[in-house]
Amino acid sequence: MDFVQNFPFFSIFLSMFSGTVSSVLPAKAAKWVNTFVIGAVGCMSAVLLVYLMGTGTSYTYMMGHFPAPWGNEIRAGVLEAGMALFFCIIMLLSMMGGRKKLLGEVEYSKHNLYYILTDLLLSSLLALVYTNDLFTAYVFVEINTISACGLIMIRQNGRTIEAAVRYMIMSLLGSGLLLVGISMLYDMTGHLLMSNIKESVGEIVAHGEYQVPLVVTIGLICVGLAIKSALFPFHSWLPDAYGYSTVSSAAMLSSLVSKGYIFLLIKIFYRVIGFDIIAGNKIINVLFVFGLMGMIFGSLSAIKENDIRRMISFSSVAQIGYIYMGFGLGTELGMVASIFHILSHAATKSLLFISAIGLTDVSKGSRKFQDLTGAAYRHKIAGIGFTVGSLSMVGMPLFSGFVSKLLFAQASIGHAYKMLPALIVLGVSTVLNAIYFMKTVIRIFVPERRSDCEVITIKSEKTYALTIVLFIALNIALGMLSQPIVEWIKMGLEMFA
Repeated sequence: MDFVQNFPFFSIFLSMFSGTVSSVLPAKAAKWVNTFVIGAVGCMSAVLLVYLMGTGTSYTYMMGHFPAPWGNEIRAGVLEAGMALFFCIIMLLSMMGGRKKLLGEVEYSKHNLYYILTDLLLSSLLALVYTNDLFTAYVFVEINTISACGLIMIRQNGRTIEAAVRYMIMSLLGSGLLLVGISMLYDMTGHLLMSNIKESVGEIVAHGEYQVPLVVTIGLICVGLAIKSALFPFHSWLPDAYGYSTVSSAAMLSSLVSKGYIFLLIKIFYRVIGFDIIAGNKIINVLFVFGLMGMIFGSLSAIKENDIRRMISFSSVAQIGYIYMGFGLGTELGMVASIFHILSHAATKSLLFISAIGLTDVSKGSRKFQDLTGAAYRHKIAGIGFTVGSLSMVGMPLFSGFVSKLLFAQASIGHAYKMLPALIVLGVSTVLNAIYFMKTVIRIFVPERRSDCEVITIKSEKTYALTIVLFIALNIALGMLSQPIVEWIKMGLEMFA
């Protein structure tokens, strides 16, 4: 075995170990440990990605001395390595962009706890990406839930505590449904390793056995993970959770946490059930309908908002709808479009949350639209960042959002009965996106001289400005280099199968 094949295990273990170590460190030391770990895991993921692109194959890594089916396994392919690298990039930039605000948002005595939660969040995301065992996936789903809940409520005000409680209630409901689904799969197949379950499920379907229990099981798993990823109509916890947490937490929650659950669902589709079985199952039609409804109702809710951060939060409901709409098409092109949108949305939504905090800082801390008039002149780099993120969400060429919508349109063309509703809703959603994002961009660029508001220059916030620039570069890179990224996604899905 090549040494580089140990990197997935090293990444998960290092993230968990750093969280333990940070518990006895002062806040400043915990901050640097957190930054080092994210950077180190990102470097290992990049090296692993290059290695796997060279070999063109995936591999499994046995944990301990017990082989399958008794032992636990990690599985690494190009899609897993690339997703781990992307998660590290987004997390690092999100922490950089909100680090200065953390001093005013969280008590200094709790800063090391904040970094512990971030380390645990990273370890759980990596485990969801790499694990080849369903029960291990469930364990890290719960670790992810606890970490995310802590990141929401660490701000310790009434709205965040309420948001955290609501998030925990809905998330535990989703976890419970997922656990019941996993238990039923184990009862039918006798396995917990994904590859072994897939073989057994194939035999069950071939013999026509357990047809109703299998449909119920797939439904439970899909609904459980849909609740945790805030698919409409299970999204009621999302606006407050994203809208009132710290800026770094909001960026990570919107970009990473929900995407970890969605990536696990993709693995279940391909590695556990089998995509051919999923594509022929009626559950896929339910996901398609909920995805379309999320695209419309999430956008309508965003239009009605008068709070910039809650508007961005409701926009996430619409964007999650895009991803599930791609799943609902039941085709490889739909899955490719959804995975690309995971990347696009993560890069863009983090940029919007980080930029929005700069705009509110120069508007006396107000998040109301009427107070944001002219904010882009008082904080130029934040205004530019928010504009780029908005254009990407609307789907302007050059940016990643345009490629996402193009891929979804291409995936829907030719589908017997889903093409027309998909294209219509895609067009309507794009118009609605333009309404609430462009009205915000116009407002922040309306000239207004306010002597009572602070003016922030790039020189006074160099780290923040660098973060915005890097997010913009990432967004443009996804838009301009879309073809090799799409080929990478297709290669990864072939390895899944």
